[in-house]
Amino acid sequence: MRVLVVGAGGVGSAIVSVAASRPFVEHMVLGDLEPQRANEAAAKAGDRFKGITLDASDDAAIYEAAKEHKVDAVVNACDPRFNPPIFDAALNAGVTYIDMAMHLSKPHPEEPYSKTGVMLGDEQFKTTKQWQDKGLLALVGIGVEPGLSDVFARYASDHLFSRMDEVGVRDGANLVIEGYTFAPTFSIWTTIEECLNPPLIFEQDRGWYTTEPFSEPEVFDFPEGIGPVECVNVEHEEVALIPRWLDAGRVTFKYGLGDEFIGVLKTIHLLGLDSTTPIKVRDVEVAPRDVIAAALPDPARLGDRMTGKTCAGTWVKGLDKDGKPKEIYLYHVLDNVDSMAKWGHQAVVLQTALNPVIALELIDSGVWEGTGVLGPEAFPADPFLELLSEYGHPHGIEDRT
Repeated sequence: MRVLVVGAGGVGSAIVSVAASRPFVEHMVLGDLEPQRANEAAAKAGDRFKGITLDASDDAAIYEAAKEHKVDAVVNACDPRFNPPIFDAALNAGVTYIDMAMHLSKPHPEEPYSKTGVMLGDEQFKTTKQWQDKGLLALVGIGVEPGLSDVFARYASDHLFSRMDEVGVRDGANLVIEGYTFAPTFSIWTTIEECLNPPLIFEQDRGWYTTEPFSEPEVFDFPEGIGPVECVNVEHEEVALIPRWLDAGRVTFKYGLGDEFIGVLKTIHLLGLDSTTPIKVRDVEVAPRDVIAAALPDPARLGDRMTGKTCAGTWVKGLDKDGKPKEIYLYHVLDNVDSMAKWGHQAVVLQTALNPVIALELIDSGVWEGTGVLGPEAFPADPFLELLSEYGHPHGIEDRT
């Protein structure tokens, strides 16, 4: 398979490292507006990999790169604000599209904390017939969350439950970053977007609705030594994806952020620094959120300072195949020490990068097939989890009945 990866940040560079270990990748091109980091990542991976200069906001340039390098798939490893040009370029080039975060939402103009406006991914799902008519697949939301968490939900539906009353994605960690009081382990641009937008909730008798940011705090006990972490509602793609393919009474996403992290995000919002609208500062126009991102350390370069584990997982409650009450947590834990030693990338970005590569391998082998705009739930979970284990990252399961 020949692949174009757009974006050579933490996740894009980690995708290259993971792909270098798999023979199905014939050629992979890594494109970025900063060619130095694309070239560095490609050079470490070997002869099958190449770095190029590429502007993620330029759909024509992405189209030309896809054609020039004769790729079979385009992987979007950028912040979701760049989704539209990359998504459109892949469709126009006639190739498979993969992303790890879906098109951005727009809150309801009058009642943002109770009603949905434009939901995550709505603009992508509108185009599904165009993809079907061309016989093409756009696989959306195949990182770790969304992505692996959705695969877990499909596995639970297929094998463990006759009725799923609630599917709750829960993310927590005990990561510590030496030398920094505040240093997000993932893109601050994306973190601000998902944490300050109205969180999305699904209930079968109500449909999708929204609530206040950081609402419904609960303490969730994470496995493998991480322990109890307070989690709060955050806007996330799983809530938009899971009910489209799986029968679930309620779907939620909660993130273990911590009081200090939430306090910083609230202050950023209070000061208007989360805005993406450029303002004039002397003779320069700049978006406040871009200033925040530029002032913080690059998450991709924090690995040497990080210790601890990160956990992504799906908590399901309902009835088992015999109709008896059941509660389980399917999860993936990654220790940063292990991630740095094996892959040379910090745990949060590596945990995300594993999943699009696995999906590409399943698509290349024909095990995952489909046309249109599809989420991970649309495909069988078993081969994905088998490959995850083959990659050296078996998942865990706790029976919490």
